[in-house]
Formats: sequence, structure tokens, C-alpha cells
Amino acid sequence: MRMTVLGCGDAFGSGGRFNTCFHLALADGHRVALDFGATSMVALNREGLDPDGLDAVIISHLHGDHAGGVPFLLLYLHYVVGRTRPLTIAGPPGVDDWLRRAVEVLFGKTGQPWSFPLAVVAVAPGEDATVAGLDVAAFPVVHGDVTSHALRLSDGAKVLAYSGDTAWTDVLIEVGRDADLFIMECYAPEGPCATHTDWETLAAHLPEISARRVMLTHMNPAMLAKRETVSVGTLADGMVVSI
Repeated sequence: MRMTVLGCGDAFGSGGRFNTCFHLALADGHRVALDFGATSMVALNREGLDPDGLDAVIISHLHGDHAGGVPFLLLYLHYVVGRTRPLTIAGPPGVDDWLRRAVEVLFGKTGQPWSFPLAVVAVAPGEDATVAGLDVAAFPVVHGDVTSHALRLSDGAKVLAYSGDTAWTDVLIEVGRDADLFIMECYAPEGPCATHTDWETLAAHLPEISARRVMLTHMNPAMLAKRETVSVGTLADGMVVSI
């Protein structure tokens, strides 16, 4: 599994980073985006990755910096590409209604079928789901009043764990258990923060996390300034990571 970091920024583009989006190239040929924030079409084009190459988009939660680019993707595939092969959008319960409303609000497109088969799949904690060759498990996390999930993705050989956006919760220990890579959000150097994890809190829990590698994402300006001082890796836009 090869991951290209299309965006690992916060909601506000701190440090000039794009919104969250990770492009996964699987050994079986599938191509999957993990989250697809508002800037993701720009980021795909910057990295020379074809949006039409995606087989699926898996969304951790429905905030714009993690899902806001999906309507742009759909319209591009429909109007520019004339795509005919299927696409899957997977996300938390309610993703189907959210997507319909987002497309209507952003583009006024209602009632017209897409040029391609579109499957919109809700993935809830405790339910098994397979999306474009990946086994997907969702875990409830703490991110204000929005339904937000941490995710474990497995291709049968490797496990990618992802916290999504969340304040620290002990469920993250299970999410990251023995994962080959754990992408962990770390918004600020210090807390507490009701909706995000800070480095001070995360560092105290690192001994409980058994992932082979932990890398930080979704950092605000203060955390970006301290990223060279932390004891784990940090992501950057354009980085390619073998999992």
C-alpha cells in the first residue's frame, strides 16, 4: 500500500497546507482517497494524480475540510470525464443525505442521474464493510456534535489506522493497535481541547499505542512550529509513504 499525502492541513490551511486527503494505491490496483477535503481536486492535480483513477472515497466525518471536495469530484467525473465505471463514497451514517444536499448547495444540481453508477455506503461502528478492496472498521470518536469516526483500513496484508478529528479518547488505543501506520491528528501543542488532540496529551498516551509507526497530521500554526521537537513523525503535503 502506497500513500500520497494530498493534504494534511487543518481547516484553515495553516502553513499553506491543503485540507485532509490521503491517496492510497493498493497492490491489487484499486485507488482510494481517505477523506476528501475542499481542496482535494487541486491537490490531486498538483500531484499529477488522475481523479478518474479513484475507485472510492472513504470519509471520516462530514466537515468541509474532510469531505467538502466530494461534490467537485462528482461533477468533474460527470461533466468533464463522462465516467461510466462505478464509484463508491463511504462515510458515517447520513452521508447519503449530506452528499445530496452538498451537491445541491454548491452546484444546484438535483434530480439528474450521474453518468456513472454511484454507490453511497454508510459505515457505522460495529459493522463490517469492504470498500474497493479494503476492509473498513469505524470507531466512534469525540469531535463536538458531529458524528466522527476513527478508521482502520486493511488490505489483508497491511493496516492503516486513522484517528480522524477527535479529542483524546481511549478508543484510539484500539484503533492503532499493531497498525503498520497510525495517522494521528495533533492540532495543538498543549490542551485541553474539546474537539481535537494536543501533543501534550498524546505524548502521555504514546506508550499505550502499539502501532509500528505514528505520524501526525492536522496541525495548527503553533503545532507546526514545534513539529521538529516531537518524538514521532509528521506528515507534509506531497509526501509519499510506503505502508
